[in-house]
Amino acid sequence: MSTLDQVLAQLTALHPKKIDLGLGRIERVLKALGDPHLRLPPAIHIAGTNGKGSTTAFLRAMIEADGKTAHVYTSPHLVRFNERITIGSIEISDEALLDVLKRVMAANAGEPLSFFEATTAAAFLAFSEHPADYALIEVGLGGRYDATNVFDPVASIITPINYDHAEFLGRNLTGIAREKAGIIKDNVPVFAGRQEELVNAVLRNEAAKHRAPIQFLTEDFRAYREQDRMVFDADDVLLDLPRPALIGSHQIENAGVAIATARSVGISDKAISKGLSNVTWPARMQNLTTGLYADMMAESGGELWLDGGHNPHAAAALATTMAELQGRRECVLILVMGILGNKDAGKFLDAFTGLASCVIAVDIPGSPALAPETIRELAENRGMLAQVANNLTNAVQRAISTGEALSREEASQPIIPPRVLICGSLYLAGQVLSA
Repeated sequence: MSTLDQVLAQLTALHPKKIDLGLGRIERVLKALGDPHLRLPPAIHIAGTNGKGSTTAFLRAMIEADGKTAHVYTSPHLVRFNERITIGSIEISDEALLDVLKRVMAANAGEPLSFFEATTAAAFLAFSEHPADYALIEVGLGGRYDATNVFDPVASIITPINYDHAEFLGRNLTGIAREKAGIIKDNVPVFAGRQEELVNAVLRNEAAKHRAPIQFLTEDFRAYREQDRMVFDADDVLLDLPRPALIGSHQIENAGVAIATARSVGISDKAISKGLSNVTWPARMQNLTTGLYADMMAESGGELWLDGGHNPHAAAALATTMAELQGRRECVLILVMGILGNKDAGKFLDAFTGLASCVIAVDIPGSPALAPETIRELAENRGMLAQVANNLTNAVQRAISTGEALSREEASQPIIPPRVLICGSLYLAGQVLSA
């Protein structure tokens, strides 16, 4: 009998090319499965470069705070593949996942099918066979030709768009925006996060083509922090809300987009308030307090943070949050960094110039990671101290000892515990959380 891991490996072998954008294969398989994507509960489609996962997490928390349930499809996972598929607010079981994956393979009949297409079809199949009040579907990559772009949503979300996945989407921001705007459907409302002016123009144009009403953060609605609270301000409402449980000023804006969307689909203001306090989303400015590396850090009295952001836009938001933490407690900031080879590691590090004192570079086993020696060189070129560690445990040890050493100029001075941020990749974050 095939195990879940065996079936996932078989799916990888069907179409070894990791990403191959297009809708032909997914539409063929869905038709063979009886078009499960046409039998979803009211669904919200979420695209963008940064903030998709956090915005989805906010929406889910608000829906559940309203006493309702949600199917949720996200990617990638951190520790277990099952994290990608939530059925009626409960993570899919191994048995249920194995069942739908096998049925997708049977329907595919050995034809080419990418891993993401197969798992997307499996998610739609699972969602179509179980009740829920809403479905939250996160785009994998791009939008127009992403495997998720086959259903009719009740609302579309486009989070901040920036450069990422250049090998698939190109290096032209207008073109990237046009691809992500490909999720916009006729007469379906669109809610957009803060964008570059050029991106705004593209989104307006695409929305107009589809007669889709579009609302922009900062123009049609606003979200901002006021003392230790959050304010959501739109033409028809002014809400005084708790500060979101997800840390960082960028999360205020992600929450704002989620609030505007949630209100449009009937979620109560009371549930929105409760959802902001209840939301969780691992590896997004997560303060690690349990686990192997947290235990190591606890002995030093320092702070350990984890974030999976991996592009320059995410790094800028992350650096802003780190600077805010420095304002609360000033100490040495050490980065433990691993990043994939197709990411712009130099621009990622640019965000931390003058903020991080040292970078400890690590490999990400099992992934096409940038060589740690290259990360060290990039960091040194930006005036940072840099070291290479042979594994995560060694990296955290080095971060602690280096941070302590840099915290004082003379041996007689007291040690100030450091702040350590593990960053650069969701794959690296997954390894941290599974330790």
